[in-house]
Amino acid sequence: MSTAAARPMRRSNLPIARIVVTLILGVLGMTMLLPFAWMISASMKPEIDVFKFPIEWWPKRFQMVQNYRRVWLGETPFSRYYLNSIKVTVLTTVLALALGSVGAYGFAKINFKGRDKLFLLVIVAMIIPEQITLLPRFMYFKWIGIFSTHASLVVNSMFSISTVFFIRQYMISIPGDYSDSARIDGAGHLRTFWSIIMPMTIPAVATLALLKFIWTWNDYINPLILLSNPKLYTIQIGIKSFADKYGQYYSLIMAASVSGIIPLFVLFVIGQRYILEGITMSGLKG
Repeated sequence: MSTAAARPMRRSNLPIARIVVTLILGVLGMTMLLPFAWMISASMKPEIDVFKFPIEWWPKRFQMVQNYRRVWLGETPFSRYYLNSIKVTVLTTVLALALGSVGAYGFAKINFKGRDKLFLLVIVAMIIPEQITLLPRFMYFKWIGIFSTHASLVVNSMFSISTVFFIRQYMISIPGDYSDSARIDGAGHLRTFWSIIMPMTIPAVATLALLKFIWTWNDYINPLILLSNPKLYTIQIGIKSFADKYGQYYSLIMAASVSGIIPLFVLFVIGQRYILEGITMSGLKG
């Protein structure tokens, strides 16, 4: 009797526990969003109101148009930094996914001698910190004549070991019957890859596209080392240059920072469905 009576009590406690956990996670989430909310709020205020205490989360005096106009149309070529980042990020993301998908297909669906040993070397290469190879890459790009060009940034990041690894793991979960059926019908590896395997890998590719875009857009160290011409600066170096020039104007720096994250926010809103699908399908297949 005591055991039977305890079961309903345990079940009745489950909704309460879930509510408590949800409230705790909600509070933590709001805490993490506070700096972002303050940044947006400060970007719309006059400079004198930025550090007013208590904080005016909703500005009483708006200066949004003036702040953002000064960022985009001022002496610092912020729009040029923006276009440079879009150019480098889009090219890098497309090439990294194209090369990574082809490499992943080779490791996942083509049986050749030494495949597993070669893939082991790929995994070992993931352990090497990027900073260790920064100087050799710098010297190599100077040697081939693409130093201080956008091509150096694209070439530097378009070969992604993590992209090959992730897509390969996803492709392995696709049943081999699809490839076998295509081979029986006379399709070669290129046709099988493009028409059969790639459409089934869209959730993983979409997830990686978003991650690669964010990593490249937020990259600071590589443009800092590989670019010497201010006209070629990307958004992260541009914001640093902007902060050096307008360091005492926090409302302008916050406006520049908000402008820098707008593409990431838009991309996440557009691609979140594919990200959730990729994570869900990976979990089900794993």
